[in-house]
Amino acid sequence: MAVHKTLLASMALAFAALASAPAHAQLFGGDDEARRAILDLRQRFEAQRLQTERQAAQSAAEMRRIIEETAVARPDIDQLRRAVLDLSTQIDTLRGELARVRGTDEQLARDVSELQRRQKDLAQAVEQRLQVAEDRLKRVEPTKVTVDGREFTADPAEQRDFDAALGVFRKGDFAAAQNVFAEFVRRYPQSGYTPSARFWLGNARYANRDYNGALADFRALLQQAPDHARAPEAVLSIANCQIELKDAEAARRTLQDLVTAYPQSEAASAARERLSRLR
Repeated sequence: MAVHKTLLASMALAFAALASAPAHAQLFGGDDEARRAILDLRQRFEAQRLQTERQAAQSAAEMRRIIEETAVARPDIDQLRRAVLDLSTQIDTLRGELARVRGTDEQLARDVSELQRRQKDLAQAVEQRLQVAEDRLKRVEPTKVTVDGREFTADPAEQRDFDAALGVFRKGDFAAAQNVFAEFVRRYPQSGYTPSARFWLGNARYANRDYNGALADFRALLQQAPDHARAPEAVLSIANCQIELKDAEAARRTLQDLVTAYPQSEAASAARERLSRLR
């Protein structure tokens, strides 16, 4: 457009110059001057035309270059648009995949949490069962106990039954104590509790005025455990049974044996006092 406007302007100047030629001829005084003016005008017009054509050619060339570059660049733009579209599609696909993975992760997190809860519950259940088994084992497994200065190993059942029988005796129910201690000796003849059980059984029989039965229990204690802490008391109790059975001579010999065998015991001191009364 700019080229065409320039060309039209040049033509307008040329026509204006031709139109004013007579005036120039008169001014310069004749045909020669008019012709020179016309020739000069033609030269100027021709120069302007050539310049305009050159500018037009340059503009056309520039236009062709722009068109060619645009034509070359268009496939790249289309390819870029397709690439952008493909990229957008891939982004949407990745977003969907990411959402799916997030959903899977959340489900896995819930599954792991549930598994951990079940594992914790199972561990607690196993621990409780182990504790129950341990408690049962403790109730069955022999343990070390000390009774009347003697240390030995006994089953929990022995300890339970002995303590129960002794509790009955201490309540003063000697008939029942006699029965439970007799049952204990029958059930656990080799138990470490048995010498003590025979001592208390003899005392229960003595309290029930079964003197002969008491004599047998005290003698059985001495035969089974002559070094037992209750042995001096058992000898003194034998003497008491003999006194109740009206056998003073036998009681005197028993008391003398007690003083000789266990001279430092409290039972020996009681035996000396009774010997003085028996004389």
